Amino acid sequence: MKALFEHITRNKNILYKLLVCFLTLHFSLFTFHSHAQGDAAARYEIDAKRIGVSPVDKDALPRSREFLRLDSTYYVGWMYEGMYKWDRSADYFGYRNAIPPLRKAFLLIQKDFGNMFSNLFEPVNLTQPNFARYQDMKSITEALRECYDNIEMPDSVMWVANSYDKFKFRIDEIGVNTIKAWTFHRNRFFTSAKYPFLKNSVEENEKMALAYCYKDFARINYYEPMIQMFGPAVSNNLRMSTCHYLALLHCYMKNYDSSEYYYQKLIQGGRVSWNNYGGMQSEIGNFANAQEYFQRDQNKYFLPGMLREPYYYVPELYVYAGRTQDAINMAQNAITQSRSTPGFGWYNIALARAYLYDGQLDSCEDALNKAANFKELHIGTTLTQNQYDFTINLLKVQLDDKKIDEEKFLNRGWWHSATSLLNLTKYKADKMMAEYVVINQLIFMPPEERARTVYDLFCGEATTNFDEAWYLLRDFSPSYFTKKYQNYQQTDKRSNIQRYFKLFEARFKMQSGKESEGRQELEDMDATLLVDTANEKLFIGRLYEALAQAYDDNGDKDKLAEYRSRLFAEYPQLIPFSGLTMPVRLNTSGQDDAVTRAVISDLKDCNIKWVDDAGPYALNAFVTFSKKSDRYEALINVTMPTGKIIKQRILFKKAEGVGGEIGLRLFDKGGALVYDPPQPK
Repeated sequence: MKALFEHITRNKNILYKLLVCFLTLHFSLFTFHSHAQGDAAARYEIDAKRIGVSPVDKDALPRSREFLRLDSTYYVGWMYEGMYKWDRSADYFGYRNAIPPLRKAFLLIQKDFGNMFSNLFEPVNLTQPNFARYQDMKSITEALRECYDNIEMPDSVMWVANSYDKFKFRIDEIGVNTIKAWTFHRNRFFTSAKYPFLKNSVEENEKMALAYCYKDFARINYYEPMIQMFGPAVSNNLRMSTCHYLALLHCYMKNYDSSEYYYQKLIQGGRVSWNNYGGMQSEIGNFANAQEYFQRDQNKYFLPGMLREPYYYVPELYVYAGRTQDAINMAQNAITQSRSTPGFGWYNIALARAYLYDGQLDSCEDALNKAANFKELHIGTTLTQNQYDFTINLLKVQLDDKKIDEEKFLNRGWWHSATSLLNLTKYKADKMMAEYVVINQLIFMPPEERARTVYDLFCGEATTNFDEAWYLLRDFSPSYFTKKYQNYQQTDKRSNIQRYFKLFEARFKMQSGKESEGRQELEDMDATLLVDTANEKLFIGRLYEALAQAYDDNGDKDKLAEYRSRLFAEYPQLIPFSGLTMPVRLNTSGQDDAVTRAVISDLKDCNIKWVDDAGPYALNAFVTFSKKSDRYEALINVTMPTGKIIKQRILFKKAEGVGGEIGLRLFDKGGALVYDPPQPK
């Protein structure tokens, strides 16, 4: 899954163990210059003037210019310029502009002090006077590596790691091997044709990532006797960082026992990323646990400009739970806090998904367009630009599909309406274009990645959900996917995900012409269903929707009414987009004038079965109109025999579009209190 760039802040307690050494020198200038080349007097002056001014202070940039005038062959001026720019970077151009001075500093410090670095931790008397110089080297390395990583230059990340690794520091504070493991994992779907350091399949790249983690353990064990002087906790802290990456890698490779083993070590050591552990719990179908663990990290400190993954994944879990309004609020809060810094695009995708399942298609489209037009940087995460684009396009497919269903819901006589026919033609064309794009993206995914992040339905590295996978796969070969999801039930170890595979198998069977067999499998699932009813409402809703549609097709009115009613009780927002016609007994009262009559007339044009007798499975809808000044108010109350109650309120001035909006809100669609009809686009 994802890491939080632990190697930036990794093992800070090592610095505290060495604090006494550092305080005894505070830039031992004469010792520094025993290694330095160039103008010794200028370098002495630079080292004296840098005391008390951090490379990320507001005065660092003018100091860097002064240092470069004194001696441009000395790394310090370049370091101050590069670190200043890196610290203030929040977009692609910022990180790109920080690279040249950081790279210059990286090369110059190695040129002048490489021999000293190669022997730094040998005798203590060499470590103490040169430790501050080592801290410069480490800071430059971490900043340069991060810049390359953030603008998707993994080959340069590997060059930085290899250059640092050649000094064989006994205490590896930046985690060279885990940087390499992370880089292989993050770019696993590419091959050596794109980046020469990679292997030629996802499986081989993942094996290399694991190998680097185990190499890190071997390195720690080898140097452990030599670093005991720095305290017994040093080696253990280094191991904790490696366990962090092993937990992620084993989860992706579906070695859940191994992943759990390393997560437990991290929990015991107080070093676990609850965010990542939440991702694993979601992957194995423990959705309540996933919410809890994600939320533990929800308010923790993240480095500025990093994607705060709980704000992407918790709204998705809320959608599963039918808590679409909570999902909307959480994503909106994240957007407000991010203010167009990295993460803004991902939060808009989360917001678009929440709007989509809440039935607010116009708002969904606006959020998707914001995400598509934003230049996202994928900082602190394994999520990539390919996944970003794929997710946006897949949500567009679902959005266009729902627009078609909504048009038919709002006008049950759509085939007689020129306006509706024109709208449907446009929506279908848009959907075909979106499908073409996303199918091409799917085809060019490596087969292992396609299986892992799409077909598996739940994956900690995935950015789409199981329901979105259905919208993508349902138009492919039903017989192929019937067999695939039958096989998953034999090979996949996740007991809580088995029901999702069964649901897909049954739905694909019905699509391939095996209606009775698929319907019977759905019935069997319903009869034996063991599910988290609070957090898997979307699954339950899709099960009841499929059963209602099946009995709608075969004419069993009693079964149709039963499952349609159950669907309303679990996830009513799905009904207007399902093709199902819900029986409703409409009661209107209050203000009676031309505007309210027009609203009621439009409401009755919706694809709803208006009845005089509510019956055991019908809804009772009460709409009360009132008027103050030039504004109307509609109070909506919906009840059904099962006890489900929906309450909504709308303010409006004109009748245009209000009837259809009330029709959608009978099924708990969200929306603004003040209704304004959508403007033509």
